[in-house]
Amino acid sequence: MSKILQIIRREYVTRVRKRSFIIMTILGPVIFASFLILPYKLANVEDRGIKTIAVIELDTLDQPVERKSMIFADIIPPNENLKFSYLNSVDTSQIDQMIEHGEYYAVMVLKQEMLDQHTSNVNFYTQKQPSIGIESYIVRSIENYLYDQNLLKQNLSPEEINALKSEVKLKTRKLEKGKFEEQKLTDLKRGIGYAAGFLIYFFIFFFGAQVMRGVIEEKTNRIVEVIITSVRPFQLMIGKIAGIALVGLTQFFAWILLTIGIYQYALHQFFPEQFRQNIEITTTQVENPINEAKPTLDSANDLKGITDLVPLREILFILGTFIFYFLGGYLLYGAMFAAIGSAVDSETDTQQFMLPVTIPLILSIIVMINAITNPEGQLVYWFSMIPFTSPVVMMARIPFHPPWTELVLSMTLLVGTFILMTWIAGKIYRTGILMYGKKASYRELFKWIRYKD
Repeated sequence: MSKILQIIRREYVTRVRKRSFIIMTILGPVIFASFLILPYKLANVEDRGIKTIAVIELDTLDQPVERKSMIFADIIPPNENLKFSYLNSVDTSQIDQMIEHGEYYAVMVLKQEMLDQHTSNVNFYTQKQPSIGIESYIVRSIENYLYDQNLLKQNLSPEEINALKSEVKLKTRKLEKGKFEEQKLTDLKRGIGYAAGFLIYFFIFFFGAQVMRGVIEEKTNRIVEVIITSVRPFQLMIGKIAGIALVGLTQFFAWILLTIGIYQYALHQFFPEQFRQNIEITTTQVENPINEAKPTLDSANDLKGITDLVPLREILFILGTFIFYFLGGYLLYGAMFAAIGSAVDSETDTQQFMLPVTIPLILSIIVMINAITNPEGQLVYWFSMIPFTSPVVMMARIPFHPPWTELVLSMTLLVGTFILMTWIAGKIYRTGILMYGKKASYRELFKWIRYKD
C-alpha cells in the first residue's frame, strides 16, 4: 500500500506543478465565466437603434388602403426597439425603393382577407435578416389580434374575451417516502442534470486520455522498466489512475470556486442591473400560492436565498453523487485507457482500441438528452444501470430523485464492474507494458488476459 501511495503522490505532485495544469486551472474558469457572462454582454452590445417598420394594408382586391381605412392600424404595439409606421395608399412596387433608400428597416404587407382565414401569410420585406425576436414579436401580436377579432364575431365584449383567457400551471406532486412532494424548479433541475452529466463525460475523456498518454510516455521512454523493478505493474497502474483522479478533482473544485468568484465579480462590477434582475427572475420561479409574497434577494443575502430555493441537503446530495459517479466512471474508464496505453507504442496506434471505449460514452450523451426530458423512461432506466453509461445518464436523473433501490443498484454495478475491469486491465497492463515494436491485436489481448501467473 505504501508503494501505491508513493506512486499516487508522484503522479499528483508532478502534474499539479506542470505549467499546463496551472494555466488550465486559471484559464478554464475564465472561459466558463465568459460563457455565463456572454448573454449579458451581447444584450448590451446588441444594436439597440430604433427600427422603423412600414405597414401597408391591402383590401380584398389587393389594393392599398388609406391610413384612416385600415383595420390593422396600431395592432402591433411599439417597443423600445421597434416602431411601426402605418402608411397611406402606397404602391407595392415601390417597396424596394423604400428599403434601399434606408427610409425603413422593413416593409410589412397585411391583407384584410386575413380576418377570414385560418392560416395567413404576412409578407415582410427587408434588406437584412431580422432576428428571431423581431419575427416572434410581430407574429405573436398579429395572432393575438386575429384571435380577439374572431371572438368578437361571436358578439363577445373585450371584457368577456379577457375573462375567457385562463392561465394553467401544472404542479407535479411526486410520491416520495409515503407522501406527495411538490416538484419545483423543474427547468433548473434539468439544467443541473445536463451540466453534471456533460462534465462527467468531459472529465472521463480528458483525464482518461491523460492516463493513456502517461503510460505511453513512460513506456516509450523506458522509464517503466526502472519503475517496475521496485513495484508491481498492477500497483503502478492503480497508483497512476488514482493520482490523476486526484488531479482531476483538484482542478474541478478549483474551477467551481474560481468560476463562481469570477462570475459574481463580473456581474456586480460590470452588469449590476442585470445581476439583480437575474436574481429576481430566478427567485420568482418558485411557485407560491396566489397572493403570497414572492421571495426577493439582495446582495447581502444571496447565499441564504439560494439555499431557500434549493435546500442545502439537496445540493450536498447532488454534489456527493456527482463525486461518486465522477470517480467511479473515471476509474472504470481510466483502467481501460491504461490498458490501451500499455498495449501500444505510440498514440497513433490507439485508434484500433478506442472504438469500444468511446461508443458507450457517446451513447451515454445521446441517452442523457432523453433523460433530461423523460427521467423515468425505460431506455433511460437501463442506461442508468449499465456501468459504462450510468455515470453520465444517472446524473441526469439525480436531481429528480430516482428511487433509492435504483440508485444503490446503479452504484453497486458500477463499483463491481470497476473492480472486474481493473483486474482485466491489470492483466493487459502487466504484459503489454513491456512489449515493444509489435502492434497488439485483440487476439493477443485475450491471450494476455487468460495468462496465469
